[in-house]
Amino acid sequence: MTWFFPIWYGAFGVIICILTRVTPPPRPDVTAADKVAFFTEHGLTIKIGFCLLLILLGGAALTNGLVAYQIKRMSVGSVFAYGYIGGMGVGALPGFLLVSVCFLTAAFRPDRDPELISLLYDLGMLSYNGSLGCFTAAYLVFAIAVLYDKNQIFPVWFAYVTIWQIITEVIATQMFVFESGPFAWNGSIAFWWAVVVFSVWLSALIVLLRQALKREETSSDAN
Repeated sequence: MTWFFPIWYGAFGVIICILTRVTPPPRPDVTAADKVAFFTEHGLTIKIGFCLLLILLGGAALTNGLVAYQIKRMSVGSVFAYGYIGGMGVGALPGFLLVSVCFLTAAFRPDRDPELISLLYDLGMLSYNGSLGCFTAAYLVFAIAVLYDKNQIFPVWFAYVTIWQIITEVIATQMFVFESGPFAWNGSIAFWWAVVVFSVWLSALIVLLRQALKREETSSDAN
């Protein structure tokens, strides 16, 4: 089932980058008129993209389940697997569902009061990028599990990559303070650094999941 991981994240990437245009993120330091123009110009693809995301979002449960399954195979106990699933679920609510509702609502009636459209624009982007801190609990549980696991399901170095994920998620909270610059929601530190770290983490996770599954299959055949 590890093949599902890159397929789902590939589809997710197309939706957020090409259709909904939330990555790379639109600028936070624009006027209400500019925000209205954004939804007017991209309204159709925003509707298509976020409707697809709402349909496919359940696939995240499967990807998280694949990770949780490997955590349950560790020597640390099942509570870490449940903690990971719970943490990822909490992060998905503001990170994906709220931005979907905000942008779909704004695109549905772009002729509303520009200040309302501006509010939906800000709320959507702040929830999408600024809520990354909600995932820190899941990554912390994962990192601790890898560090203390005696079964060596994942290499120890991956725990430190996961800790970098936590650091970038905490830094992302500064998006609520800065409207421009490196700590804004489109900034080099608060956003793009997080994108680089997440890309490295996700790529490594996909490879390590496949390796863990192969080792499990080999062990089962030997028995």
